[in-house]
Amino acid sequence: MGQLRLRGAATALVTPFKGGAVDCQAYEALVKMQLSAGMDFIVPLGTTAETPCLEDAEKLRLLEITRELAADIPVVAGCGTNSLTKTVANIRAMEPYSPDAFLVVVPYYNKPVQEGLYQYFKAVAESTDKAIVLYNVPGRTGQNMTAETTLRLAEIPNIVAVKEASGKVDQISEIIRNAPEGFSVLSGNDDQTAELIRLGADGLISVVSNMYPEKIVALVHALLEGNEELAGRLDTLLRPLFHACFVESNPIAVKGGMSLMGLCRNELRLPLTPAAPSTLELMREVIATL
Repeated sequence: MGQLRLRGAATALVTPFKGGAVDCQAYEALVKMQLSAGMDFIVPLGTTAETPCLEDAEKLRLLEITRELAADIPVVAGCGTNSLTKTVANIRAMEPYSPDAFLVVVPYYNKPVQEGLYQYFKAVAESTDKAIVLYNVPGRTGQNMTAETTLRLAEIPNIVAVKEASGKVDQISEIIRNAPEGFSVLSGNDDQTAELIRLGADGLISVVSNMYPEKIVALVHALLEGNEELAGRLDTLLRPLFHACFVESNPIAVKGGMSLMGLCRNELRLPLTPAAPSTLELMREVIATL
């Protein structure tokens, strides 16, 4: 297996709903919008997709649609749970739809120690020939994966990247400095993208790009190409949107903003609730500036 190299801009896709059901028509339109914007790769079934509240058949249908439409760029499918057995079962179910890689989150709720994290991800990687992208997001999982553990895992051949959403710049910088050749470090926080790419990160898996994919692609590419003038202007322009998209738990705010743009409904599955009126008003103000 040739090692997959993930670099550039990607979108963690939302899952649109209509009357409680997955809105496949709206989802297809969203994927096409991302492709038209020049996304380098695409990430269905992550946190932003409300994956914990999707049925298995819904997940496979969303992956099928994504793969059919995104034939020319890598598809990184979220499959992680807090159970090794369930995560591997998800991989087995998704493999026939030909994702290029699997995004595997740090197991949530269990709060494993670092050796447990290493053994878990090692076992996941050994269960498939596909590439694995680690996902560290302690604000949601309750446990931070340290730089030392990430770098140990980076030595496993088919673990090819980490999506780092810890917010710990020193930790992420250590991973960037010491990662083996070919291992990608990707920002998982829109508002840290400029800082991390300037430190040597390879790109971004974005939430905000659900609304403005062209601008996120332009920002990430400008940073990677060293076009600081353009990158600075875009980062300044997008800062209010970076803030607005996280005033409520993701993806509440971004879906609210997308509803104002006619991209999907302001509809989520419980326990998440639709964007509050104050969030929608904030989004209206930000959208007006863009």
